[in-house]
Amino acid sequence: MYKASCLCNAVQLEINGPIESIIHCHCSLCRKSSGTAYATNGFIATSSLKIVTGKELIQSYAFKPGRLRHFCSRCASPLFSSNADLPEKLRLRLGVLDSDIEERPGSHNFVSSKANWDEINAQIPHYDEFEPARMKAK
Repeated sequence: MYKASCLCNAVQLEINGPIESIIHCHCSLCRKSSGTAYATNGFIATSSLKIVTGKELIQSYAFKPGRLRHFCSRCASPLFSSNADLPEKLRLRLGVLDSDIEERPGSHNFVSSKANWDEINAQIPHYDEFEPARMKAK
């Protein structure tokens, strides 16, 4: 079982099953809806999702007919999306997970639409906290 929550922690989820077909999606829709260079998504069985708290706070946006993006109305965290053509599956935004997972992403997709400033697997410094210059600016 995996646990997940939104930024404000008002919506809490449990996933009782595997997360499948995990990808890093660079398409413009995922970039815009996440506000980041790409979104990491994985499919879960609809029946495996339990909304523990905050069901009344989950709102939806229909970006295409039959395709809904579900988010917390308090903090706007994207949670999952649903597709009327595939009702037995939900696409989970992995950034909401609080639990470590065993599954791993299999690919970067729609790289032809990636942000021009995004360098996949760039050989740039890695820091455990803020980069040193930013620490001084605090």
